[in-house]
Amino acid sequence: MRLLRFDGGRVGVVQGDRVFDVTDAAGVDPKLWPPVGMVQLVADFASRRGAIAAAVASAESRRIADVSIETPIPWPNKLVAFPANYRAHAAEMATDYTASTRGFFLKSVSSLSGAGQPIVLPEPLGREIHHEGELAVVIGRRGRHIPRARALDHVFGYACLLDITVRGLDVERTMRKSYDTFTPVGPWITTADEVGDPSGLRLRLWVGDELRQDAHTRDLVLDVPGMIEMAASVLTLEPGDVIATGTPEGVGPITAGDTVTVEIERVGRMSVAVVQGEGGSNLALPRA
Repeated sequence: MRLLRFDGGRVGVVQGDRVFDVTDAAGVDPKLWPPVGMVQLVADFASRRGAIAAAVASAESRRIADVSIETPIPWPNKLVAFPANYRAHAAEMATDYTASTRGFFLKSVSSLSGAGQPIVLPEPLGREIHHEGELAVVIGRRGRHIPRARALDHVFGYACLLDITVRGLDVERTMRKSYDTFTPVGPWITTADEVGDPSGLRLRLWVGDELRQDAHTRDLVLDVPGMIEMAASVLTLEPGDVIATGTPEGVGPITAGDTVTVEIERVGRMSVAVVQGEGGSNLALPRA
């Protein structure tokens, strides 16, 4: 099942080029604040899946192109990210560590945005701002000290993710990667049963018509079970938590006017515009 969040927090099931509104069957209140309805749906999905599937038969549908697509889970408990998780990317960044030796970091959840929202660049910082195409893992079951053998049992689904980054190693990652709109996720969540084994998914990213990244998740240093095992050795993973699994080689600059497209087989395809914003200076970021 592909679950889309759209038009002010409504929930839909995507089939082909149409989205079927199943908000009521999903038990989500679009006006709830904070917007944790999708987190609750992920936690309760086993008991609601039948009603959601049944609702599709009578639900109003619209073309996906006619709705405003929002990030699937705007208020997760955590946004966990793994750096240098493809060896070739570590080499192009000239770093001698990988995710298996450095572990993970946290991005601000306020950086999340959806496929219907642009990436808003901060005022010029004298530095390049780069795209990083990644597979997102959405956690479905609470767990701590999760062994590798049971890690995939805790996965609810997968999505496309862009980890937008102000380049430079002289400032903490969280600060360089947590600007608003710097983590587009979407366009929907594809449930784990439809994706199957996450270890052989092809990931591609284009800027405009230029193919910049083309890799497979089999090339991950830490695979999905390994990342879940590592994260859960430190903290409790909760339903709705998002794991950004790292980017392959081929990262590069984006500028206002670009369109960034990321596609992951069996998961989805997401295109996001890039626009120039005003303000956004970071007082801790030395100008290059």
